[in-house]
Amino acid sequence: MTVTGLPDPDTMTEFYSDVPTKRAMAWVIDVIVIAILSLVLTPLTLFTSIFFFPLFYLCVGYAYRVATLARGSATWGMRLMSIELRDHEGRKLDLAAAFLHTTGYVVSVTVFPLQLISGALMLATPRGQGLTDHVMGSAAINRVAI
Repeated sequence: MTVTGLPDPDTMTEFYSDVPTKRAMAWVIDVIVIAILSLVLTPLTLFTSIFFFPLFYLCVGYAYRVATLARGSATWGMRLMSIELRDHEGRKLDLAAAFLHTTGYVVSVTVFPLQLISGALMLATPRGQGLTDHVMGSAAINRVAI
């Protein structure tokens, strides 16, 4: 997919400065938030989620990521790290794009070799794009100060 609306990483380096590191820190924050949400929601399942907690955690995380990406093009962790995802035209993600990006993320995380490829791509590409970003043409950028 051709990336047309994203800032050029060669002439606008400030948009991509430290993004891979910020994404990693945002991911840690999101893992903690999802764990807390999963624990808080467990009583609502009458504690049956204890028996399938990894699947429950995955579902809560999926809903969390879709909702936060659709609402502001960034998870809470990304917002704390001052980064956001943009589509191939430079726009914030809508619900459909958030759903697709989250689906790609879940596939990448659950299939070990894809996880390694995605991480390597984030470190090696000019825009710091992971595997899902490459497929969708999206990229994480530093938020513009308003």
